Amino acid sequence: MQKLGEFKLPHFFNYPPYFTLQPVRDTREKQVQLWKELIIEYCRAQKVFIIGLEEDFPLFSNRAIERRAEWTDKGHKKCLILWHRIQEWADLIVHFVKENGLEDNVTTVEEIRSGTESRGTELYGIDRSVLMRALKLLEHKGKLVIFKGASTDDEGVKFSL
Repeated sequence: MQKLGEFKLPHFFNYPPYFTLQPVRDTREKQVQLWKELIIEYCRAQKVFIIGLEEDFPLFSNRAIERRAEWTDKGHKKCLILWHRIQEWADLIVHFVKENGLEDNVTTVEEIRSGTESRGTELYGIDRSVLMRALKLLEHKGKLVIFKGASTDDEGVKFSL
């Protein structure tokens, strides 16, 4: 069992799905409740009354399973929560492209995150910055080319899988 100081972390803290937002509502509600309880118990045990947004909070990273919260700004006021690693998002994009016959086609970034084909998939409504990171990873691997448009709404992507 892992410890933070004298605080003993629960056995499921090293289980990756604990750090992955669960898609099934009942499971997600239980997960959120477990997180609430863990944070309250930790703060009680460590006599932490205020969690400073500028400070690293030990519960929000787990090196054993390579999961952590990621700040989106230098002021540490916004935290990016990745329930899939960027590589996993990239894999979901590849699956989406193949499933929808988009190989060798051009589509827009906005169509990927809010188009008809993406409805009902995990890509629907994906945070734009997470999507762009996954697309850039795929571009680096030679699986697509990103075309800059006049605005962010018309950036194009040509897949070559």
